[in-house]
Amino acid sequence: MFKSSLKIVLGTTVAVSLAACGGAGGPGGGSEKISDGKLVLGVLNDQSGPYKDLSGPNSVEAVKMAVEDWKAAHKDDAVTTDIEVITADFSTKPDVANTKAQEMYDRENADIILDVPNSAAALAVATQAKNKKRVYINVGGGTSALTGASCNKYTFHWAYDTYMLANGAAKSVTDSGGKTWSIVYPDYEFGQASDKLYTGAVEAAGGKVIAHIPTPFPNENFATFITKAQQGNPDVIASMHGGGDLANFFKQYQQSGGDKSTKVVGGVVFLSDIKSIGAEPLKGMQFTDSWYWNMDKEARAWADRFQEKVGTRPTAINAGNYSAAYQYLEAVQEAGTDKSDDVVAKLEGKKINDIFLRNGEIRAQDHRVIHDVYLAEVKDPKDIKEDEDFEKIVTTIPAANAFRPLDQSECSM
Repeated sequence: MFKSSLKIVLGTTVAVSLAACGGAGGPGGGSEKISDGKLVLGVLNDQSGPYKDLSGPNSVEAVKMAVEDWKAAHKDDAVTTDIEVITADFSTKPDVANTKAQEMYDRENADIILDVPNSAAALAVATQAKNKKRVYINVGGGTSALTGASCNKYTFHWAYDTYMLANGAAKSVTDSGGKTWSIVYPDYEFGQASDKLYTGAVEAAGGKVIAHIPTPFPNENFATFITKAQQGNPDVIASMHGGGDLANFFKQYQQSGGDKSTKVVGGVVFLSDIKSIGAEPLKGMQFTDSWYWNMDKEARAWADRFQEKVGTRPTAINAGNYSAAYQYLEAVQEAGTDKSDDVVAKLEGKKINDIFLRNGEIRAQDHRVIHDVYLAEVKDPKDIKEDEDFEKIVTTIPAANAFRPLDQSECSM
């Protein structure tokens, strides 16, 4: 095996001195199998805007945790121990994401880009990954097109997508009596796809969408759009917004004094949103979640470690970035190289159970990562016994039922 003497400084290039202690090291024969002697993991997300609390700097820390844990697990056989985590802020702007992705791949020699919590930006980065033939694992973006019409060999979709979100909450709420809906959505790729998919799920369950209301993105004032949504007295008003826009929408909805009998659905809701808005105005709201920090003992144990590091509980996107980074490193280890085609081959078809994925599988045909997901409900404040424990898991939706079936896929690689 190789033994290495090094000082690890994540985020800084660290020279590694390797001394051979007999033969080739690890499955890849040592770091000569790693281009330029190191792995570079790029985290591209919103660190200052509406998705900062959803992902942002905390997802960077989650990726660093994954690197540390992977090194500990492979201290005697790692294909490389020189791993750098780099990051950039794309400020929710697709053109900026496109430029930053180019810089990460070309100038900073990133082997992989992670996260990208904005659908239009996610699609732009997917194009760069295809052109540069470098791995890209999207965690924070929701558009199903990443593993549909816009799929490519080097792009993987890890945590959730618009089909999964609609397939869960929309059917459940309609089945329980929410027959007429108004859907308010941000007017870009993710919001448009969410509106279409929720409409399909509502109609399939016997309901009807009576209003489709697009809004600018990002947006601070929703008063006019809320008034439109209330016209016709729908049973359900659904917001397809995320991050800061979701918080603004629900706060302003409560201020509008809307009909208390109207159900409110969040199309895409995360822990950071509930924390920002507060449980009181959201209590009883149901939504589809890809992971929750207190859903079982394994998730809770990792969340405790995360909280010790960053001071708050992890969102599903934080946990998803940890999982994606760790499994990428495992694929590199198995391939014995960071060559993208070889790593992709190791990822395809891989079955995974880790702190994030339950019954996970990376579908080789479209690179959609399927896994168990959850119908969640915001707790009544009187039922909240500890900080940030806002969710109750109502039921588990099995991996095979949660995501778009392959026979409906538009992916062609």
